[in-house]
Amino acid sequence: MADLAIIDYGMGNLRSVANALRHVAPAQDRVVVTSDPDVVLAADRVVFPGQGAARDCMHELRAYGLEDAVREAARTRPFLGVCMGMQVLLEHSEENGGTPCLGVYAGEVRYFGAAPLDPANGGRLKVPHMGWNRVEPSHPHPLWEGIEPGARFYFVHSYYADPADAALVAATTDYGVRFCSALARDNVFAIQCHPEKSAEAGLRLLANFARWDGVAG
Repeated sequence: MADLAIIDYGMGNLRSVANALRHVAPAQDRVVVTSDPDVVLAADRVVFPGQGAARDCMHELRAYGLEDAVREAARTRPFLGVCMGMQVLLEHSEENGGTPCLGVYAGEVRYFGAAPLDPANGGRLKVPHMGWNRVEPSHPHPLWEGIEPGARFYFVHSYYADPADAALVAATTDYGVRFCSALARDNVFAIQCHPEKSAEAGLRLLANFARWDGVAG
């Protein structure tokens, strides 16, 4: 039996994430939603979801005493970041006039711009980037197992991760710019879209994570 902890810092719809993971995780495993740093660090696997603004995310992590627990979990066990839980792994976000983030990895979270251009026809694209889009893996990874390259996932975001080290990029997506839609290194995998809202492909990614030993390949 393994414990899978979903970090609750007061932001995001955690019920849908928890329900999706309970649906796909091995039957003997326990999925817990927690704001207790000790429970996070006792878990075998950790999911760090989120939505909203970077400044609010960082404020709430500190208020709940979770900032160090997130860093330690990302260092020591299979770790899945989702949406804002991906972005704040980097050093800094342009959001809210500039927000220092967790700094697990070097890099910046950048704004798409007021109206990015569609490279296919030159038309204006709406921000936030909302809806289904293709995710193109950059290299093989255990969490991509059983997912076709170019599978469509569901996105809602106005900012995107731009890691300093290109080797961190695990997938890209086009929305006016080709941006990093997933990053991975060692025991960490993080993705910009919402796998819990991404139908079969998203459930497969979550199922893969629930069985992942944290070895990248």
